[in-house]
Amino acid sequence: MTGESTIMNERNRLLECLRLKQVVRAGWTRFPIENPETVASHSWGMALLGLLTCPENLNLEKVLTLALIHDLAEVIVGDLTPYDPEPEGGKRAAEENAISQLLDGHPRSEELQNLWQEFEDRTTPEGLFVAGLDKLDMGLQAEIYENDFNINLDEFTNASRRMVKDSYLSSLLKP
Repeated sequence: MTGESTIMNERNRLLECLRLKQVVRAGWTRFPIENPETVASHSWGMALLGLLTCPENLNLEKVLTLALIHDLAEVIVGDLTPYDPEPEGGKRAAEENAISQLLDGHPRSEELQNLWQEFEDRTTPEGLFVAGLDKLDMGLQAEIYENDFNINLDEFTNASRRMVKDSYLSSLLKP
């Protein structure tokens, strides 16, 4: 029975994590954008950008893992923007609780939670690089939406330029 219970728990975890594909990136909903990207598509975009731009001196597996899990907590807390009210106890605390809940009982729970913290705290070269990928993806997505919907998304482009610290990643943004 324990084996069946373990399988059911893992299946339920996977189903819950995959709901990230349904969480819409809230920042885009303030604009006339048809079918804005989801948080999962943003995470995939970051992973693809990481795969294509990761410097040789960084651990690619870690970069990809950070990109894929950096917003996983949003399955529970949602995609909070600067325009949203802060959750009780703060965004960081809410996300820490959510990531802990999502990974509870997983054999790599501690490792994955530590990696999530590494991204949040930008404590390693990989964490810093993935933070840049996060903003690069936002800036490139803004450019796509500007072209597709003939709208001005300079607030996202300017924020990306301000926040991407890596010179190579920064060079990939619209001037």
